[in-house]
Amino acid sequence: MNFFEFFRDRKKQTPASIAKERLQIIVAHERSQRNAPDYLPALQQELLEVIRKYVSIEHDQVQVALENQGNYSILELNVTLPESREPSR
Repeated sequence: MNFFEFFRDRKKQTPASIAKERLQIIVAHERSQRNAPDYLPALQQELLEVIRKYVSIEHDQVQVALENQGNYSILELNVTLPESREPSR
């Protein structure tokens, strides 16, 4: 890509070039997911089962994410709990 192509009208893109750009985005997304540990889905399922012993929740109410920051790995767990119907004691 030379300097002048940057300023060209992008409306003249062919369907093939648009498909190529979309495929590149999908491949980049898949590569970023490839670095995630294999145990995260199993960990999420086990955490869901433990939480279900105490609270009735759906699968989509538990999100598990792993973030690397330098020498540390941060495990983030987000659980959406239902509102309590019982008064507090």
